[in-house]
Amino acid sequence: MRRAFLLAPAVTVLRGQSQKPNMFADAEAYERFMGRWSRLVAPRLVEFTGLPEGARVLDVGSGTGSLTFAITKRNGGARVFGIDPSKEYVAYASSRNPSPDRASFEPGDAQQLRFADASFDAAVSLLVFNFIPDPKRALSELRRVTKPGAILSAAVWDYGAGMRMLRTFWDAVVGIDPVAEKLDEKHMPLCRAGELSVLWRQGGLEKIREQPIDVRMTFETFADYWEPFLLGQGPAGAYVRGLDRNKLQTLRGEVKRRLSLSDEDTPFVLPARVWAVRGALPNRR
Repeated sequence: MRRAFLLAPAVTVLRGQSQKPNMFADAEAYERFMGRWSRLVAPRLVEFTGLPEGARVLDVGSGTGSLTFAITKRNGGARVFGIDPSKEYVAYASSRNPSPDRASFEPGDAQQLRFADASFDAAVSLLVFNFIPDPKRALSELRRVTKPGAILSAAVWDYGAGMRMLRTFWDAVVGIDPVAEKLDEKHMPLCRAGELSVLWRQGGLEKIREQPIDVRMTFETFADYWEPFLLGQGPAGAYVRGLDRNKLQTLRGEVKRRLSLSDEDTPFVLPARVWAVRGALPNRR
């Protein structure tokens, strides 16, 4: 997961919801690229959040549905509402929804929610908050639509070091094309230890806890790793899409070198880390 809702001010290609066309529009491509990671992280975030049984939950930036599906699987009485700015992702998640009686998806903006005050027992967000143009405003909206004492949680990739799939890619890019350093996803906000906690504290939440969540992905071949980058999803895919054939081949070789792969057909494993935060609304507004 993720979609473009911001990045550092200098990085216009990733700014807000004005991302390059189709950067976050092809749900099938996104599933191959990052959806498989989301499915690993989602149940871990559900466990970390500690949702009450039967909770009414808002999934902010629900994407292709990984977090919503993990909630309904683990919490038999939960009712989950997923919102995402991408109509394509909403349609994809809706078409694969295993629990339509307890989960639904609709287009929506975290900074301007349609829901009434105190509509939810909890709000969760997986790999999205760093993309929201105004995360403080979004957090304020989540406070508005959740009840006193509600749990709010979020998780964001550690783009600077912990997410090795993307870190290897961007290190290779910058090694070949230093000008592209400004596009490196390590410049994302909220992706370093402690930053989500600061946002949650500034938002007036209590009982704040932050911790890393570590996962590992097995790639069956180098092609299993590399080919999803060619599908144009996310900042990395947008960068690749702008390369000519020769530059693309050069980048491919540099990525392979940095992965220390002697054989393209041998499986390999890469670790990844997200920073997760949870907090509670005060019991009195």
